[in-house]
This record gives sequence, structure tokens and C-alpha cells, in this order.
Amino acid sequence: MTDRLSEGDINLGPRRAAWTAAHHGPASGALVARDSAAFLSQSLSTPCLTAIRKAEGIWIEDADGRRFMDFHGNSVHHIGYAHPRLREALKRQLDGLTFAPRRFACDEAAALAERLAALSPTGPGSRVLFAPGGSEGIEIALKLARLATGRFKTVSFWDAFHGAGFGASSVGGEAVFRSHGIGPLLPGTEHVAPFACSRCPYGFPSAGAVPDLDACRMACARMLRYVLEKEGDVAAVVAEPVRAVPYVPPPGFWAAVRQACDETGTLLIFDEIPTGLGKTGHLFTHEPFGAVPDIVVLGKALGGAMLPLSAVIARAGLDVAGDRALGHYTHEKNPLLARAGLTTLDIIRDEGLVERAATLGRHMAGRLTDLAARFPGIAGVRGAGLLQGVELVTPDGRPDADRAEAVLYAALSRGLSFKVSMGSVLTLSPPLTIARGDLDRALDILAECLSDRPC
Repeated sequence: MTDRLSEGDINLGPRRAAWTAAHHGPASGALVARDSAAFLSQSLSTPCLTAIRKAEGIWIEDADGRRFMDFHGNSVHHIGYAHPRLREALKRQLDGLTFAPRRFACDEAAALAERLAALSPTGPGSRVLFAPGGSEGIEIALKLARLATGRFKTVSFWDAFHGAGFGASSVGGEAVFRSHGIGPLLPGTEHVAPFACSRCPYGFPSAGAVPDLDACRMACARMLRYVLEKEGDVAAVVAEPVRAVPYVPPPGFWAAVRQACDETGTLLIFDEIPTGLGKTGHLFTHEPFGAVPDIVVLGKALGGAMLPLSAVIARAGLDVAGDRALGHYTHEKNPLLARAGLTTLDIIRDEGLVERAATLGRHMAGRLTDLAARFPGIAGVRGAGLLQGVELVTPDGRPDADRAEAVLYAALSRGLSFKVSMGSVLTLSPPLTIARGDLDRALDILAECLSDRPC
């Protein structure tokens, strides 16, 4: 069903079955069967692609020894898998304080909160809360926005993913998480069409991912303002500054939204769970777009691809819930999780990974643009830093989900793993630690699979 083709790729159908038959060894096949028998089935992860026994650097290895360069990683592997510095830091922490009941302070958690507040563009006086995952972080932000404004409504985008909890699914806009029998979600969670210039929901033309702003006059931002003004009592706009599918906003979009929020008394919450911490070539994804959020949520990569951790960072003036429980999670100030976050931030800083993502991202975008010129059926290349997407279309310009699926399994057969988003966008998101040679090797594989040669 095309309404469900958004955040993830296809895990059923004849191509998956054919790939499984050709590439599952006895150990992988047996473990995937055990997994399917043990877990509740759900879209996007059932059945599993294969079974994994090792993850290190940019590589994952299945139970039969087949290796894949991982350009997917569930957006957690910014520093690569099993980074030796993080492993050693966690080993040392295990010999010290391993848990802090939430009524007690610990040095590691305080240090991480101080570090994030100091780094955040939300400015002096920012405060932090931790949560086990991004979905919970979004729900903390929603509670805080309600308390700070005295309002309960939100405006967010269709097709967005903000987590799997009921609150996060309510502000999210993907059918697979929020409809088809799941039932009533939070009231007041209004949605508008997203910025999506190559597939503009308002029907305006674009050249690939480049909008014709003279024609559209940024209808996506104007509609969001219109809804804020008509509703009149919205607590927050919740959005990804760069959509992970991926889409980069048109020039001036976030500045216009920030102005609309200011003029209507609405908070702006940026979900940087998959894209923050350097992936787009900036430590915070929103930095180049001329809009500072009131609240930013980080997650995924903050735990260094080892431990689950998210952070909610709120600007000064939003510390208004002293008599309420916003999160109050059992592992809210876990020293082991905090050590993972601190060490991950150290690695990102010390290895220059933000700058590396920007530099390698320009190289990657250039090579993908060359592929778009060489091969028919590529509508455009879009993204930022080491988050890039290649959109495939049929000769009449419709999304080519069939070819995207064929390219995905052809690449997996050659040892390259990535995600298909929105049904027909090859979404490439390697670790920020990737060597240029490995990046070029992966792009060579992609070129082979886009060619007319059998894959």
C-alpha cells in the first residue's frame, strides 16, 4: 500500500523472498526463523533481513560471515559500531558507578546535561532531561510545551516520524504508526503537508529537489502560518529541521516558521533524533536555517550505537514543571548511559566528525549527481552532509518503487545496506567515520546496481 511507504523499505514480497533464498546461510536462516517465532510481528522489521553476529566500524556481519557496509544503521552509528574509545569508557564505568536511583544526583549525568546545554543553540540557561529513547523524548517535549503555554494543540507534518509511543505517533504523520485499527490518538494534533519540493503536495513545479520559489511563494510555510493563526491556541510546532527521508527545507522556510510561531505564541520543537550530532555537517541540524528552536530533542547516535539514550534540551524560561513529572524514567540519570553520551560527544569533537561529514558529504553529493546525469530515471539527489537521497522515477515521472526495491536487493547482494524511504528514495546514511575509499566503493556498488547490467 503506497500510503504506508514512508520511513522504511519493503520487507515482504517476491524480491525479499528471492534474496533470502539466495543469501541466507544455515546459521542466518535458523536465527531469523527463531526471531520470527519469538517476537510479535510488526511492519518494517518482520521478517528480519538476516541475522547479525558482529558490528564494527562501518561493517555489519551476518551469522554466516557475509559482510555489509551499513549505510542505514537506524541512524545510531555516527561514530561507527563498537568504537574502541567508547568500549573502553564503558568498561571503566562498569567498574565504578553503574546505576543511580532517580532521586539521587550523579556526576556523569550532571556532566552530560551541562555539556549539552552549553553546546545547544537554545542559549544560556538551557535545561535538559534524559529519556531511554527518542519517542519518550518527544513526549517529554510535548508535556513541557503544554505546561509552558497552557495550550494542548500541536501542528506537525504528514509523513513525519517522531516515535512509536501514542504521543509521538499522534504528532507523527505515518500511516503505519497511527492508523489502520490503532485507534484514537491524542486530540488536537493537527497536521499540514510537509516541505517536499520534488513532490510538492501543493502541486508547484521544481527542478529536482530545487523549488521554484517564484511560483510557489513557499506555500508550505504559508499554510503552516495559516493553520497557526486559524487555530489560535497551538502549544507547539513539532518537526524535523531536515527530514530524514531525506528532504532539505527550501530557503527561508524555517525563518518564516519561526516568525509565525513567535507571532502566535507557539513553541518550536525540533526533532533532531536521527539527524543531529553532525550527520548533516552541523552539530545541530537546524543551525544553517535561521531559526532557533525553543526545545530540541536528540537521540539515537547520542548513545554511540551501544546504549539507548535521548535528551530534551529546553531554552531558558521553560523550566516550569517543578511540581509535575515530565519523564521520571527509571534510567533517567543512569551513569552508564551518561558516560556513553559524554564519550560520544568527545569522539565527535576530537575526531572532527562534524567537519568530516560536511566534507565527505559534498564529495558524496557530487558523485551522486554524476550518477543522476549518467542514468535515466533519477529525478534528483538531495540531502545534507552524510545523509543523501536518490529519488527514482518512472519515465512518466511517477515514483518508481519497483526499481528502488530492485536496486536495494542488488546492493545487498554486493555487500551494501541502505534504506528505501517514501517508497522510491534510496536513502544513504553512512557513519561519519567512514573512509573516503570505502565511501567511493559503496557509490561504485550503487552505480553498478543503477546500470542496465543484471544485478
